[in-house]
Order: sequence, then structure tokens, then C-alpha cells
Amino acid sequence: MTDATTRAAEILRAHRESIDRLDAILVYTLGERFKHTQAVGRLKAEHDLPPSDPAREEQQIARLTDLAVQADLDPEFAKKFLNFIIQEVIQHHKQHQS
Repeated sequence: MTDATTRAAEILRAHRESIDRLDAILVYTLGERFKHTQAVGRLKAEHDLPPSDPAREEQQIARLTDLAVQADLDPEFAKKFLNFIIQEVIQHHKQHQS
């Protein structure tokens, strides 16, 4: 390999190591988030509250859209990702209601 190719391989490895660490952070963060949303679901079920809260969901989407812009992340991607998470949480909350 040439020096340039060797250097490119080193840079690639470093990026991949960072990506792997960030993936682990994402998974553990989602795990922690879902622990809290499960607790919220149980609380809602105990007090006969609806599994979804559209006003809260709108606030969260707006807040995370702003954060995405600040983080230089595509806000549409952030919205899709949050909507996916919200739908999963609502499903969990509905399970607690049954």
C-alpha cells in the first residue's frame, strides 16, 4: 500500500471506531429512555390516562427539530426518528392499558 492509502485506512479505522462508540451510546441511551417511558406507561395505566399525548408529542417534535438544526442534523430525519420512537412508546403504553 502507498503512504496515502495507509493513511486513508488509518483515518477510516478511526472514524469506524468513533461510529461504534456512538452506536453503543445510542443503544444505551435508548434503553434508558425506554425505561422511563415504560414507567410513564404504567403510571398512565394506573390512573386511566390515555396512552398518547398529542400536545406533548408536538412539543417534543418541535424541540428536537430545533436541536437537530443546532446539531447540523437533517431535521426531517430527526422528526422521522422521533415519530418512530413515539409510536413505539404508544404501543408500549397501550400494552400496559390491557
